[in-house]
Amino acid sequence: MVLTIALALEYEAICTLDEHRLASGLSIAEADLYVDTLIEMSEPVSTFFRWRPQLRDPGDELVLEAAVNGQANAVVTFNERGLRAVQQRFGIEVMRPGEALRRIEK
Repeated sequence: MVLTIALALEYEAICTLDEHRLASGLSIAEADLYVDTLIEMSEPVSTFFRWRPQLRDPGDELVLEAAVNGQANAVVTFNERGLRAVQQRFGIEVMRPGEALRRIEK
């Protein structure tokens, strides 16, 4: 998994929103631990080139930049529609988490 500083900050901001914490049942400390663990598991990527704008959602642009700059083979997301252009323009496969897990099991 690759991660830029900008994307890590976006994940932190989203994961610690009250509405997301309440939906997940996590406390602030647990949400912080989740984000910290995600960052520790990731390979840091420097943004050598910004690809904006390519997508409709500015938040998705951060995912695109991390994937392209990190030379990722795939983007794993529930937001396939929003990131469809990644596969078409950059040759990076976009798949749902279930598909990614099935491939890992093989």
